[in-house]
Amino acid sequence: MKKLVLAYSGGLDTSYCLKKLSQEGHEVQAVTVNTGGFSAEEIESMKVKALQLGATHFECIPAEDQFYKQIIKYLIYGNVLRNNTYPLCVSAERIVQALALVAYAKANKADGIVHGSTGAGNDQVRFDMIFQIKAPEIPIITPIRDGKLQREEEIDYLKSQGVVMHWDKATYSINKGLWGTSVGGKETLTADQHLPEAAYPSPLSAMGSQNLSIHFKQGELVGINNQKGAPVTLIQSLQEIASKYAIGRDLHVGDTIVGIKGRVGFEAAAPLILIKAHHLLEKHTLSKWQQFQKEQLSSFYGMQLHEGNYLDPVMRDIEQFLSSSQKTVSGTVKVQLAPYRFELLGVKSKHDLMQSDFGQYGEENTLWTAAEAKGFIKVQATTQKIYQQVNNKA
Repeated sequence: MKKLVLAYSGGLDTSYCLKKLSQEGHEVQAVTVNTGGFSAEEIESMKVKALQLGATHFECIPAEDQFYKQIIKYLIYGNVLRNNTYPLCVSAERIVQALALVAYAKANKADGIVHGSTGAGNDQVRFDMIFQIKAPEIPIITPIRDGKLQREEEIDYLKSQGVVMHWDKATYSINKGLWGTSVGGKETLTADQHLPEAAYPSPLSAMGSQNLSIHFKQGELVGINNQKGAPVTLIQSLQEIASKYAIGRDLHVGDTIVGIKGRVGFEAAAPLILIKAHHLLEKHTLSKWQQFQKEQLSSFYGMQLHEGNYLDPVMRDIEQFLSSSQKTVSGTVKVQLAPYRFELLGVKSKHDLMQSDFGQYGEENTLWTAAEAKGFIKVQATTQKIYQQVNNKA
């Protein structure tokens, strides 16, 4: 008999793992890490179900604040959108869940860590890497992957054990978290079909338009419409407001960790509004080369996070750079919400570099004369003039 910690979501795969391992005589502790996707009622329902399936203990670890402090903050600092589209809704939260699970397993002296990933997706890589690095002494148990189990086999086993569930697979697979909701379905398995309106969990319920003021202090979200609050609370509040306009829907196509192309739908109203608003504020408050270097490092940071390489020390180095770059990123961004879209209206910041007394672009300047401008342009053209002259001769 072994003490096992199971990463429990209440779905078919983790229900199978829980029932199978408990039937084999193991002490299975079902642990759910809440990164903003479960209500109090849903957590209570998961607890009841886990105990009925044979768990000796159910634990829900609240991780919304940890999720923000360790990851989301830097995704905002870096304006991170994978392939310029996807705000890393699921991949980011898997890292936090894995870290919380392995810490729980070590604290409770577990003999093994169990997760329900298959052998065909990204999550097996993210979970296994964190577990191996943080607790190499604890075996990783993956019944679905190791048994190459199909959904029908899992259902047949659970039925044989008298388990009653909703066996019909939902038309769409929904994964909700603080940083957005992923949506998978038959359309996302194709390259040419789009998700219908009914696939998205937040239907359009607000018409007309609404203006918001989003306040940042050194890159961090500190308020909405002059109402201050903790970042997690403000993100949830913004999501509640903006999701009524069906904002933030899209389809992401990208390269999976296991080497094949993948397509997933998502809705992420708050993440997209915050990233775009923050980026606009940076355009006004950062230098040209700060912005250029940030783009390179932020893209790399997002890619490594997606690939499960969160614990590599280079990630801490990039986080230090991103934090340093935010010293002047303070101010207010005005946003207008409307059905299916949002518009950035402008910014107000004491660090706005457009406030310079040196002149206005395209209008006037107080720094140089016409003759000085001509000399500057002549010097600027020298390198290309030499290249053209030499190669035209050749």
